[in-house]
Amino acid sequence: MTSKVLRTLILGAPGCGKGTIASRIVRDYGLLHLSSGDLLRAQIAAGTKAGNEAKNYIDAGNLVPDGPMIDLIVAELKKLQKSWLLDGFPRTVVQAEALQKHHALDLVLNLDVPFATIRERLEMRWIHAPSGRVYHTEWNPPKKPGLDDVTGEPLIQRDDDKPETVTARLQNYERLTSPVLEFYGKLGILQSFHGAESNVIYPKMQEFLNEFMKKYT
Repeated sequence: MTSKVLRTLILGAPGCGKGTIASRIVRDYGLLHLSSGDLLRAQIAAGTKAGNEAKNYIDAGNLVPDGPMIDLIVAELKKLQKSWLLDGFPRTVVQAEALQKHHALDLVLNLDVPFATIRERLEMRWIHAPSGRVYHTEWNPPKKPGLDDVTGEPLIQRDDDKPETVTARLQNYERLTSPVLEFYGKLGILQSFHGAESNVIYPKMQEFLNEFMKKYT
C-alpha cells in the first residue's frame, strides 16, 4: 500500500496482456484499478450530466467525443482518495492534456509487445460460444481440432480475432497511441517494458516499481 496518492496509467495494445499485468500490479501494490469503461457506466447509472450526455452518443452508436469523456473521467477521479491505476483513458493527446491538467499523472506504464506476437496470440484463439470456453491452437488446443471438449460442438473465431480485424485494430491503436506516448515521454513519466509474454514483462516492471514506490511510502 502507498501512503501518498499515486496516479498511474497503463497502456498497451489489444491482446498484449494488459489485463493480466494490471491485476498483478493491483495485487502487489494495492492500487485501485480504474477501467474507463467502468467509470463511464458508473456516471451513466448515476444519471449525471456527463453520464447522460455520454449515453446519448452511445445509444446513437457513436463514440463519446473528447469533451464529454474528459468531463466524465475527471468527475470520477475527483472522488478518489486512494492511489489508482487508470486503464483505457486517455486515448488521444487532447484527453491526455486534460487529464494532466486536472489529475497530473506520476507514472505511465507502457507494455511494448511485438505486434507479430499479438497477432499470433489472437488469431490462434477459438471459443465455444454457448459456454464461453476459450481454446488456443498452440497453448490450449481442443482434444479434437475445431470442436469443444465438453459438448463436441464446433468452435468459432470471434470477429475481433480474425486476421484482418486484428491487423486493423493494431494499426489503429498505433496511430492513436503513438502521439500519447510521445506526450508522456516528453513529460518524463513514461516507462516502457518490452517482451512477448506477461511472465517475462512483469518481473522487469516489478523490479522498477519496487524502487519507484519507495517515494510513495
